[in-house]
Amino acid sequence: MTTRREQTSNESRELILNAAAELFAEKGYRQTTFHDVARRSGISRGSIPWHFGGKEGLLLAVLERSVARVRDGLAAVPETGDPGFEPFDQGVGALFALPTTKLFVTLLVEALEPGSPVRDRYVEIHEALRDHCRRWLERLPLPPGLPAEALAVALVGAGIGVHQQWLLAPERVDHAEALAALRALVAALLPPRATDRGAG
Repeated sequence: MTTRREQTSNESRELILNAAAELFAEKGYRQTTFHDVARRSGISRGSIPWHFGGKEGLLLAVLERSVARVRDGLAAVPETGDPGFEPFDQGVGALFALPTTKLFVTLLVEALEPGSPVRDRYVEIHEALRDHCRRWLERLPLPPGLPAEALAVALVGAGIGVHQQWLLAPERVDHAEALAALRALVAALLPPRATDRGAG
C-alpha cells in the first residue's frame, strides 16, 4: 500500500518530468536549468537532484518515460486480422500527434553527439517504430523484391523528417497532407483489393 509520503513524492516526480519534457522541447537540453524546471513545475529546485541525481539523470528519466509511452501506444494496435491502415496511422501517423515528438526532434542533435547519454534511448524509439511498421507491412501483399524491413525504415524516416520540417516552418508544411501522401504511396504499392480495404 502506497503511503501519503510516497504518493506526494511520485506526484512531485511527475510534475518535474512534465516540466522538464516541455522545457527540453522548447529550449533544448543544454539551455534548460534546474531553476527553469523548478519554476515551471512548482517544485523546489533542491527536490530535482534528490529525485534524479543530476541534469543527465533527469534527461534520461524524461526519455525513458517517453519511450515507454511510445511502446504502450504501439502495443495497443491489434496485430491480428485485417490490418488495413490502422497500424500505419497509429505508428508513423502517431509521430504527428504524440506530445513527446517535439522533444525527440529537439534532442536529436544531443543524441548524435559522441558518447551521448541519450543515444541508446533514441535507438530504442526508432527501433520500436520500425518494428511496428515492419510487422504491419509483413501482413500486406507487398510487391516481390520490396522488403518490409526496408520500407519500414523509409516510412519512419519520412515521418520523422516531415515532423522536423513542420516544427521548423509550420506555416509552410502541412503535416496532415504529408501523412496522406505517405498513405497514398503505400497504397499504390498494393493490389487494388488491399488498397480498397485500407481506404475504409
